Amino acid sequence: MYQPVEKNSIPAYEINRGRILRTLEFIQDMIVISLCMGLFSFMVIQVRDMFFSLLPPLDFHVVTADILFLLILVELFRLLIIYLQEQRISIGVAVEVSIVSALREVIVKGVLEISSSQVLATCAFLLVLGVLLFLRVWLPPTFEGIDPEQEVSKRYQRLHKTELANSNGR
Repeated sequence: MYQPVEKNSIPAYEINRGRILRTLEFIQDMIVISLCMGLFSFMVIQVRDMFFSLLPPLDFHVVTADILFLLILVELFRLLIIYLQEQRISIGVAVEVSIVSALREVIVKGVLEISSSQVLATCAFLLVLGVLLFLRVWLPPTFEGIDPEQEVSKRYQRLHKTELANSNGR
């Protein structure tokens, strides 16, 4: 028999988007957490290898490369932690990791052993990253001087608090 449909009832075919988004965010957070654990394990292995490279005979290039690589891993770990806390990628940290990575490659290979075109390309890359870092840190991104990263972080924290309050109130 025919049953009238109420105006406020939700059709059976409509998907609960909020629940799907929360589930997908949870899965994404689990992936990032597993990346954090894997990166941390890899850092421990790298520290062990670095201490073995400090034993005689001492090779300066290997020690320097190990230390710089460990610093890159620490910064990547920090980037993942910021992502877990604020659900965004920190542009400043990503640029810093890129700069250190490029400099590590130049230091490990040696400037004299790299072709001039690669040196020029690396210099241009570092110059662009430096400009990005300068613009991000020193110039106000909007006319009011509002830092967008801090605003997004504050907005996310307010949203998280209201969601928490709503879930506790039910």
